[in-house]
Amino acid sequence: MCGIAGLIHRGRTSDIGKEMTKMLQSLKHRGPDSTGYALYGQSGGDGNYVLRFKVAEQEELRHGFKIRELVKERRAEVDHRLGELDAKIVDAANATGYANKYVIAYKGDLKKLVDYLEDIEGVELLSIGHGLELIKDLGDAKTVAEQYKLHGFKGTHAIGHTRMATESDVDIRSAHPYWAYPFSDVSVVHNGQLTNYWNNRRELERRDRRFMSNCDSELIAVYLADRMDQGDTLEDAMRRSIEELDGVFTYLVATSDSLGMAKDTMAAKPMVLYEGQDFIALASEEVAIRSIFPNEIDTFDPYEGEVRVWQN
Repeated sequence: MCGIAGLIHRGRTSDIGKEMTKMLQSLKHRGPDSTGYALYGQSGGDGNYVLRFKVAEQEELRHGFKIRELVKERRAEVDHRLGELDAKIVDAANATGYANKYVIAYKGDLKKLVDYLEDIEGVELLSIGHGLELIKDLGDAKTVAEQYKLHGFKGTHAIGHTRMATESDVDIRSAHPYWAYPFSDVSVVHNGQLTNYWNNRRELERRDRRFMSNCDSELIAVYLADRMDQGDTLEDAMRRSIEELDGVFTYLVATSDSLGMAKDTMAAKPMVLYEGQDFIALASEEVAIRSIFPNEIDTFDPYEGEVRVWQN
């Protein structure tokens, strides 16, 4: 079933970590297995990149000393390879024993950096961007927010996802959102199913686009980023996706300065929208939007085949 949510503030920052946690916690019944956030803040600064990566799955750490030593080796190898590419670590923090956040100064080719780090066995890049920070883990929003200290995360916009595992494992790799490898700052959350996933994926792979999972949500992210890389605006790429992606779906996409929403032409997957002058919020259910508003508000359901984009 799953639940998705998004919010964007225009012209100001807010505690989007706290706001998104409230929205996702209210959607817990739609997906209790894992929770994910794509938060757009200002941690990078000065043109730096924020790199979020993991060196193990949560379950692996229960296997004792051996895996803990392996985790240290993997993290040390990340540091070594960043140095080889002249990427300077400006700041580093370990959110958990297996999840890490680095701020790096890097002027080289982004794909080269991503490929070199991903080549380390056991290391998975979750996101890279000037503003994007992708956090996802097992448990509900309250659990993940406390684990990663997300309350107090200042930013302009965010998207999030609560997952009910139906066709893949309950692990971090299978959790959403998905970052559009190797593009900076593009992320997607999605409720639904694509029926032409493999055809579209093979076409993108023929043009050297790489995938980190077998999840159709990642396809949407890479598809949109690829179209923008070819010159489309975000809105143009999203409108094209309605025509070229088959299935039943509603998705949210975020970039460094925008939040977008798209529904397929059947509009079978729910989406509720509140649109104010300075703030927009969207979610699979109205209860998520009302969780962050103390006053009465008017909401509505977007139409079938509808595409909307907002900038901060």
